[in-house]
Amino acid sequence: MDFKKMLKKRGPPAPKKQQKKVTDEKEMLEILSKVPKKDFEKVCMEYGFRDFRGLLKKLKEMKKKVEVEAIRIIKPLEDVEAKVDSTVTFDCIMELKDPNTKMIWIKGMEPLRIQYSLGKYDVKQVGTKYMLIITNVNMNDAGIYTLAVGDKRLSAELIVLDEPLKFIGEMKPLKVTERQTAVFEIRLSKKVPNFVWKFNGKELKRDDKYEISVSEDGLTHTLKIKDARLSDSGEFSVEAGDLVQKAPLTIDRIPIKFVSTLKNARVKERSRACLECELTSKDVTLRWKKDGKLLERGTKYSMSHEGKRAELVIEDAQLSDGGEYTVVAMQDGDPTEYYSTAILTVEERLATVKSGMSDVHAATGSPAELCVVLNDEKVEGVWLKDGKEITDFSGVQIVKQGAVHKLIFPNMGPEHEGKYTFRAKGAESEASVFIADPPTIDPSVLEALAAHPVTVKVGQTANIKVPFRAKPLPKATWYKDGVEVTEEERVTMERGDDQALLTISNCVREDSGVVLLKLKNDHGSATATLHLNVLDRPKPPQGRVEFLELSGNCVHMKWKAPKDNGGRPVTQFIIERRAVGKKSWTKVGEVSGKVTNFSTNKVEEGKAYQFRIRAVNSEGVSDPLETEEVFAGNPIEPPGLSSQPQVSDVTKEAVTITWNPPTQDGGSPVLGYIVERRKKGSNLWVPVNKDPIQDTKCKVDGLLEDTEYEFRVIAVNRAGQGQPSMPSTSVVAKDPIKPPGLVQGLHVADSSNSSISLAWREPIEGDPPSGYILEMRAEDTKEWSKCTKIPISGTCYTVGGLTERQKYFFRIRAVNEGGVGEPVELDEGVRAMPPPAAPRFDLSARLKSHMVVRAGTALCIHASFYGSPPPTVIWQKDGIPTKGRETITKGKNHSQFLINSTKRSDSGVYRILLRNEYGEAHYDIHVRVADFPRPPTNLKLFEEVPNTVTLGWDHSPDVQEDGEAHYVIMKRDASTATWFTAADRVFSNKYTVTGLLPGRKYYFRVLARNEIGDSDPLDSKDTWLVNKDEIEDLGAKLRPYEHKDWRHAPRFITPLKPHTVLRGHDCTMSCAFLGNPRPTVTLYKGDVNITANSKFWYNSTSGVCTLVIPTCTLKDSGDYSVLIENELGKDKSSCTLTVYDKDDKSILASVTESLQKKSKHLM
Repeated sequence: MDFKKMLKKRGPPAPKKQQKKVTDEKEMLEILSKVPKKDFEKVCMEYGFRDFRGLLKKLKEMKKKVEVEAIRIIKPLEDVEAKVDSTVTFDCIMELKDPNTKMIWIKGMEPLRIQYSLGKYDVKQVGTKYMLIITNVNMNDAGIYTLAVGDKRLSAELIVLDEPLKFIGEMKPLKVTERQTAVFEIRLSKKVPNFVWKFNGKELKRDDKYEISVSEDGLTHTLKIKDARLSDSGEFSVEAGDLVQKAPLTIDRIPIKFVSTLKNARVKERSRACLECELTSKDVTLRWKKDGKLLERGTKYSMSHEGKRAELVIEDAQLSDGGEYTVVAMQDGDPTEYYSTAILTVEERLATVKSGMSDVHAATGSPAELCVVLNDEKVEGVWLKDGKEITDFSGVQIVKQGAVHKLIFPNMGPEHEGKYTFRAKGAESEASVFIADPPTIDPSVLEALAAHPVTVKVGQTANIKVPFRAKPLPKATWYKDGVEVTEEERVTMERGDDQALLTISNCVREDSGVVLLKLKNDHGSATATLHLNVLDRPKPPQGRVEFLELSGNCVHMKWKAPKDNGGRPVTQFIIERRAVGKKSWTKVGEVSGKVTNFSTNKVEEGKAYQFRIRAVNSEGVSDPLETEEVFAGNPIEPPGLSSQPQVSDVTKEAVTITWNPPTQDGGSPVLGYIVERRKKGSNLWVPVNKDPIQDTKCKVDGLLEDTEYEFRVIAVNRAGQGQPSMPSTSVVAKDPIKPPGLVQGLHVADSSNSSISLAWREPIEGDPPSGYILEMRAEDTKEWSKCTKIPISGTCYTVGGLTERQKYFFRIRAVNEGGVGEPVELDEGVRAMPPPAAPRFDLSARLKSHMVVRAGTALCIHASFYGSPPPTVIWQKDGIPTKGRETITKGKNHSQFLINSTKRSDSGVYRILLRNEYGEAHYDIHVRVADFPRPPTNLKLFEEVPNTVTLGWDHSPDVQEDGEAHYVIMKRDASTATWFTAADRVFSNKYTVTGLLPGRKYYFRVLARNEIGDSDPLDSKDTWLVNKDEIEDLGAKLRPYEHKDWRHAPRFITPLKPHTVLRGHDCTMSCAFLGNPRPTVTLYKGDVNITANSKFWYNSTSGVCTLVIPTCTLKDSGDYSVLIENELGKDKSSCTLTVYDKDDKSILASVTESLQKKSKHLM
């Protein structure tokens, strides 16, 4: 490798840079002052200066000189002389180039720690003036004060002057009125640490009584003696070092005044009289006088003095206590007597009865009282009995409690009955006292009645007596087993003064029971209970006799004891027997009254017997309990149940029934059958035959016509009768009923989308029906179904729950007890829809025949109609079906035609054409779309009659087309700005204005007017001068009328409001707006444009926009807004609609109602 070739060749040396020329060192220092410090060496080399460090030192000295010159002293610090406790200010005036230059205040050699001086020192700057403020100067503050600013120092000396202590002025004697504030004040020549106030040689301290204060400079000392009293009189002194000053304080007493003087008083006799007054001071001595005589304290007079109030109380004032009363007041240190006088009048006391006595009814031995309440508790009274004053009446207490007067009877007795009177001055009350004893029965009598029943035999008379005590006599009521006893043939009731008597003659066993006597008067009640026992022979033994054994050797039986033993114990039972077919009975034995079974072996096997049992007591023998016939030997059971009887051949007098024999004969052949009958609803079965019937068929006669019967059969064998069969079906005893014939005149009476109403007439043939069975089937099925679960009772019925427009077939049958008639079917099927009807309009909806609509507003025509099937709706304008800008909403019974923004070309005759397969109908509405009329043109003024002006103009096209449009003529004096109407309702294009004043100038105006409003005015350009001699158009040219631009952006004057609506009700929202030109209206729900939505009804007329939401649902809830806009701007108004269920807001349901509004049009 050749390294020589890889080496770079050295080129020619670079030319040296030419150094810049600088004239001198001063110029170089100015250059260096303008460049950064890091570039100093580089710049020096460029200019050929080798002494870099020397230049740098000279540059620093130059900058220092500049800094020294940056502080300019205008006014230095000056020496100050000050007194102790004064405030000193050192100040100087400087101009600082750098406002952030550091400053330090120094005293002597130490810097002042101003922020820690607790307000001793303060530094301030006002512009270029710098100040040091020293407060509360003392001897220690003297010295040299220096202000160090940068490298400069400003100094000045503070000289503190001291003064000898002395009083500046003297304390003067002080005289004040009691309760005022006394003020002593003294001033010193300088502050002292020890300053003392003294009173009569005793040092004073600051408290609520003495207020000691010192002025801000510490030289003026003040002592305030608050609420000065007589005790504060004396010598006050001050001590300051060795100095002392004294001054006396004199207190003058405050004259006594009566804040409230004695007032004349008027009291009733024996009441409390009170005279009181209030003084300005409480430290007084009081004396009371009556008619100039001094009163002494005692039981008669009560004198009190509390605080500033004084009171004289006269207890139990008498007529002699009336007179003039004076209170005299005096105070220490004041010889003056102060007094107040009043007159006391004592009136005679009369009472009235506030609450009088009432009659008293009291029981013997009980406490009672008579009470009178008077209106005055000071009045006394007396008590009288039967006109005689009560003075010493044993058993009576007289009590007085204030205004209440009582006569108390601790133990009421007959001697206390009578008429009582209370008398007092001006009052009297009377009442009577009566003995009022509730009924009572002696307990021993009650015990005897309960322990010993009243016992009589059947047929005898029972006399029940109960003695009692009561006043007034009570009402006596007798009860037997809880049922009230009334007088009848066998029962009599009497009540004496002291006893009640119940007599029952010819007693029967049923008279036995619990007898209750109830005595009652106005003051109480009493009862007595006893038992009446009527003795009789016992009732027969109970129930069916049960045979425990039936054999050839023994018959064993048992029974139940009698239900009623006749009031005496059963002593024995007698058992008798007879063979079947014989009439005589034979006694076979007897048992004790406690035994209810019996057995005998005196029988023959296979022979039939009948037994009877009698109960015996001390009163006699009961009726017998007979058994059925039984066989001795092998036991034979009664036969089983026969089959349910079947009824046939029913007539009004007889019924034939048949049945089948029982499947079980009980071990012995069935001997026959017993047939029984009963009326439906009765529990009593009546045998039809006495002897058993051998056949299984029976004709039952002797029945009552139109009576409903049931029948049953009982099989009989040697063991007796078996159980009854099931009752037959009930049957009415009457001749056979024929089934009804065919139903007549079945037809459709009415129909709707979910129901069909049918009507018919009764059948002509057969017996009258009891009901009808209506059946139906749909067109797509062959099965008939009943419309009701039970027969229909009337001759019409409405079948509901049908499918709309579905075809149904119907048939009907009459039914009665005789059976069901043949069905009758409608000739053809019926559809579930309203009855076919030609279309007709609902004129009650106020459908208008003529409408006037302003151009730019909405045209809304809403029509309601009827028709079945629902008719088709065709809207026509001038005989041609409408098409284009309109929105047509159609329903079953209504239709709406809507043009949001009308034009003049929308005028015409609108026809609503309704058609269905049963006819057609139409209704015409004459609509005229009107706007502000166009103005007339070419106004000319000329004279035809002196002192008048004739106006002529070219017609407005709108006045010629509209018969109601006309012109309005106006005039204005040139000297005023007010227009006056000269003529109204002018239909021609020429008018003569009269009533003009000669020498005046006038302007004239013509405008067209219709029901919408006025056109732009047509004004005369020149004034018309009416001369005094002749009328001449001077042609004076004045400033022409300037037409004002009335256009403005739309805005709402009444915005939409929130609405809350019950579901199913209508909601109407309205708002009002202004705008010129007339703004267009757009409706939104949320962000969706609903202006042309057929669900909503919308109308905008005369600046009022109305939106109707019919039959609101929960989905209609949300935010609704109305946007109005024209060429100058737009505006928007929004609201919230809330639709709720009745359960959600029941409190608002009663006030929500349909708010649907009809369309409104401009007149």
